[in-house]
Amino acid sequence: MNAGVLYAALAYTAWGLLPIFFKQLGHVNAFEVVMHRMVWSLVFLMGLLVLLRRWAWLREVARQPRVLAAFAVSALLLSVNWSVYVWAVQNARVVDASLGYFILPLVNVAFGFAFLHERPRPGQWLAVAVAAGGVLWLTVQAGRLPWVALVLAASFGIYGLLRKVATLGALEGLTLETLLLAPFAVGLLAWWAWRGQGALTQGDPSTLAWLLLAGPLTAVPLLLFAAGARRIPMATLGILQYISPSLQMLLGVWLYKEAFDPARAMGFYLIWLALVVYSLDSLWNSRKQPAKPPVVVS
Repeated sequence: MNAGVLYAALAYTAWGLLPIFFKQLGHVNAFEVVMHRMVWSLVFLMGLLVLLRRWAWLREVARQPRVLAAFAVSALLLSVNWSVYVWAVQNARVVDASLGYFILPLVNVAFGFAFLHERPRPGQWLAVAVAAGGVLWLTVQAGRLPWVALVLAASFGIYGLLRKVATLGALEGLTLETLLLAPFAVGLLAWWAWRGQGALTQGDPSTLAWLLLAGPLTAVPLLLFAAGARRIPMATLGILQYISPSLQMLLGVWLYKEAFDPARAMGFYLIWLALVVYSLDSLWNSRKQPAKPPVVVS
């Protein structure tokens, strides 16, 4: 249990500090950063699979067109999520990005009801309603929808739905997604390089080093998360997940000096209230469930 909390907390902390990494690449086009992230993540993941000798699943998946199609859709959603997130960080929208991950748990509740026929508890519905009020307030104050937050929450929420019913684990699933995206990413990077554009031809050694680092910085937190999720209850995992958007928001406000006036703060207060309701409901429900024997993880 303690190890699981540590693994999950490290994963969420790493995700929360990602704006610092992407700010180092602010001079590189956000879409190009995502292309590099795909390629170097695949290289890193392939190295792990070679080390672990876990290749059998790839041969089986290659004979299942429906599985490949499902992962092609999840890969597309992942690329949209990554692109919007990197763009937001590079364009002083870190607070907006944090909002997307604050409302993500509540979006998951709504998606579970709409697509998986789950029955949210009254406390969960109350949390969704309060959060919707917060988003409405932010929309009225800004005069436009907080599209960065909504795209991030919706894309990752649908991605989570697809991965929830997927047959592959975290390592294998991300490998397959990046493998499906790699031809497109490699082709674009090669085209830019051939035309003398992009970081591969114009970037200095420091820029190239930051881009190469995108591989392990993408894969390692995911593997830590997978290890943590297997060891701790979902209620505990649900509370720990707020580490990531909290760190992002603090970075946006205190380090990058993004605007956070009282009117905007009111919308965040409503969403935080919704998260408190959601967390208390999850904790209360977990205590009502019968105790289960601990799972021994080798």
